[in-house]
Amino acid sequence: MKPRPSSDTPAGRTPAKPGAIVKALRIERGWTLAEVSRRAGYPVSSLSKIENDRISLTYDKLLRLSAAFEVDISRLFGAPDSADPVSGGRRSITRAGEGKSIKSRNYAHLYHAAELLNKRLIPIVVESCARSLEEFGELVRHSGEEYVYVLEGELDVYTSIYAPVRLRAGDSIYLDSAMGHAYVRASDVPCRVLGVCSGTESQLIAAVGGALASKRPRRLSGTLQPAVRLRATPRPRRK
Repeated sequence: MKPRPSSDTPAGRTPAKPGAIVKALRIERGWTLAEVSRRAGYPVSSLSKIENDRISLTYDKLLRLSAAFEVDISRLFGAPDSADPVSGGRRSITRAGEGKSIKSRNYAHLYHAAELLNKRLIPIVVESCARSLEEFGELVRHSGEEYVYVLEGELDVYTSIYAPVRLRAGDSIYLDSAMGHAYVRASDVPCRVLGVCSGTESQLIAAVGGALASKRPRRLSGTLQPAVRLRATPRPRRK
């Protein structure tokens, strides 16, 4: 049996319940599950499970839901809404072991500074669970860029463009998040990394929302490919 993160929740670590927030936002807007399904691109059956916290949400899925509701991703962690969420001199301290935790099939995420809206950086401590690419499944894609620093253990990084690379404690990687990618645990001991996703949350929401509203991603060879935006060829000037 492959090891998974412990089910015990350390003191100060709060399990995130985004499903209840999703349901509250839906009811607040008077939307049906079918309407949310149309906006977010999830089946109604999956949305029902999400609202009852029967499905764990990875970062890319949280991003799509925040885009559907046009809210900051931190709102899904219970952060209060604000007419002026960004102000000078902001700071947030997350003590060791604290944060909003979400566990999925492939990762155990611990979101830091989850109470701040409109962050330009999304800091996450991640424990990788999958032991092979086959176990991981489809590569993940989302808007923005990300930096990953290995805190402990070893990690295999798979992408849709480059050959796999192994990272050890102290190694790091910076990559385009729109490129298909997967982080697979390569050591017998737990593998923990610090991941930082770039871009303001409003930009991330706009990027995902625009893709969902205009051109849906298309599937090629079993992997999710981004929609391609074509530029019109300029007409030659008449003399």
